[in-house]
Amino acid sequence: MSANPELQQAISDFLKALQNERNASPHTQTAYRKDLAKFAAFLGPELRLAEIDHKLIRGFMGELVESGLAKASIARNLAGLRSFFKWLGKEGRVGHNPASLVSTPKLPRLLPRVPSIEEMGRVFEGREEGLMAERDRLIVELLYGSGLRNSELCGIRMDDIHKREQSALVRGKGKKERMAPFSDAAGEALDAYLPVRWRAMSAANPPQRHELLLVNRRGGRLTTRSVGRIVKRMAVVAGLSADVHPHTLRHAFGTHMLAEGADLRSIQELLGHERLSTTQRYTQLTPEHVMRVYDETHPRAK
Repeated sequence: MSANPELQQAISDFLKALQNERNASPHTQTAYRKDLAKFAAFLGPELRLAEIDHKLIRGFMGELVESGLAKASIARNLAGLRSFFKWLGKEGRVGHNPASLVSTPKLPRLLPRVPSIEEMGRVFEGREEGLMAERDRLIVELLYGSGLRNSELCGIRMDDIHKREQSALVRGKGKKERMAPFSDAAGEALDAYLPVRWRAMSAANPPQRHELLLVNRRGGRLTTRSVGRIVKRMAVVAGLSADVHPHTLRHAFGTHMLAEGADLRSIQELLGHERLSTTQRYTQLTPEHVMRVYDETHPRAK
């Protein structure tokens, strides 16, 4: 069933605004496009924008529930509708945001298990073998040691590396840039990897000329999917769960820093979070840590 032309045009304009004004990632744009297309198909060709109310949106949510869609995906659909109608309001195309009157489904707060500091130590103690062992070591050093996102890691260019300051310029969500410090161990891994990178690029046919830091065996760009496979393999070899992925190491970065006494604001800056609430969800406070902070800082605890 086709959608109302007015609604179709509004969705198209919103998606353009996401790209041009908000610098939304391609993944985010695709998610919005699919979710809004489902909503438009649900409404059909007759309904105009001014006729869409919270009851219709609740009906759409109900249909998603009946289809067996996960609660997290339903919540994402509703969040997308809220953003869409909020933008329409700013553009003067609607008088109110009907999606704001619809409650978000309650989601279970599931936090991925973070490898312990000892478990991460086993990953670094392992001796990788193979043509790109130095690269794989550097990958884990930067994901865990600097708390980088997978996409940030794969986007680092050679001129983003500042060896003297031991930091790298990374581009996060919304193309926001920040300087991410890296450890002495990461610096050593970088020095060991650079000759490997040069050999892989020089041996390619034709030789590769790009400036990306991480390369595959053929000297081409290393993808986020490949990084995921590398991390999983190294984790399994070290005796960790096969569920470990690049984001697990970023999560461990924040959790372990917090456990060692770092404050949330500093962790927020290092992770590149816009809101402190994101950092709070991202880290796992152990009961022992909470009690230690209380004992050390509260006047009445002394």
